[in-house]
Amino acid sequence: MQSSFCFWNDASNPIHPASAVDYMPRPQLQAMQLHRLQVTVRRAYQQVVRFRDRMDAAGIKPEDIRGLADLARVPFTVKHDLRDTYPYGLCASPLSDIVRLHASSGTTGKPIVVAYTANDLAVWQQVIIRTLAAAGVHRGDILQNAYGYGLFTGGMGLHYGAEAMGCTVIPISGGNTDRQLMLMRDLGVTAISCTPSYFLHLLDEAEKSGLDFRKEFKVRVGIFGAEPWTEEMRRRIQDLSGIHASDIYGLSEIIGPGVAGECLHQTGLHIFEDHFYPEIINPDTLEVLPDGQVGELVLTTLSKEAMPMIRYRTRDLSQLVAEPCPCGRTLRRLKRISARSDDMLIIRGVNVFPSQIETALLSIRLASPHYLIVVDRKDNLDTLEVQIELTAETFSDDIRTLETLHKRIGQAIYEITGVHAQITLVKPHTLPRSEGKLNRVRDNRRRA
Repeated sequence: MQSSFCFWNDASNPIHPASAVDYMPRPQLQAMQLHRLQVTVRRAYQQVVRFRDRMDAAGIKPEDIRGLADLARVPFTVKHDLRDTYPYGLCASPLSDIVRLHASSGTTGKPIVVAYTANDLAVWQQVIIRTLAAAGVHRGDILQNAYGYGLFTGGMGLHYGAEAMGCTVIPISGGNTDRQLMLMRDLGVTAISCTPSYFLHLLDEAEKSGLDFRKEFKVRVGIFGAEPWTEEMRRRIQDLSGIHASDIYGLSEIIGPGVAGECLHQTGLHIFEDHFYPEIINPDTLEVLPDGQVGELVLTTLSKEAMPMIRYRTRDLSQLVAEPCPCGRTLRRLKRISARSDDMLIIRGVNVFPSQIETALLSIRLASPHYLIVVDRKDNLDTLEVQIELTAETFSDDIRTLETLHKRIGQAIYEITGVHAQITLVKPHTLPRSEGKLNRVRDNRRRA
């Protein structure tokens, strides 16, 4: 099937390589966005019953989208729409044109199924190449891909983009940490993609095995995502390993990894706006907020054929940065995704995000980056416990030093969150590690 989505081209602007779109003048980019938005809305209206019904109920027709600002009149799409129409109810392409399906883990019932045409996969490959290039990966790099393969989009998404870029890809997936380290060293790996928490686990295991990561490994770039992480964790990773740690962003409902990625300046994640149109909304009032204000990220796919997403509420909290980046890219940037509107913990009436606790812990150099947040309810009152794993050096310190550390951690958490937490210091290498996404919160209230 010939795709109706292609690189933007007209008589005065000859076609450019994909990377050139990153530096496209804003007026030209916005013209591209509007054209693709109009095509996408028309396609979804014609082919997706739920979307058409919502548009009709709101009194909006595809021809009413005359400018980018008109998108704000279109109803939102939410995760329940994918579950309610499982498996193919949001597809805008016939099954004969769909060449791949991915799915979520299905932890809350039926999995979320996402579909791709051949052209969707080509777009995915393109945005991954741009993501890797922005982070400093290039042709000839040896990339160890420790994201999970299979129904999860992370592994295969990174894999095919890196291959198309000209990298040598090691499809190791998650798990088997000893083998990961052996191959990383023996094969001369220069770039790695995985969750940041798993990379910290690799560093821990390398140290336990007597390996000097800086001297014995050639890794210089890390492509980290799939879970929230903080600037403090980035600094910890870079200090321990000597690599450049780059943040990436994506979600299966939109395409997978490749929605946005950092350049070498680490000033935010450049959104590939020619394929994904971003908005920031107030999650309470649903009004669209101007660039620079913090709110919930909403994404609209501009070139997705199989399953277009129109104004999809990601639940991720961030802000858009429009100021020029030193790298020269004209794409707007997302500030680091450090929290989700639905990951928020309410402790005795106070809103607490796990990323706030991580920031507090990593501000104290003697504290380990491995921790577990345990929320419970005793005598009808919420309790917050933070278990922190000691480093080997700290564990051997005298009791007075440990008492001081205990107080410093408690005070740091209180200053950031406004909540007094019970602090529990545990032995090194006793808290759970993860080979994929790491769940750092155990909310026992939900099990009651």
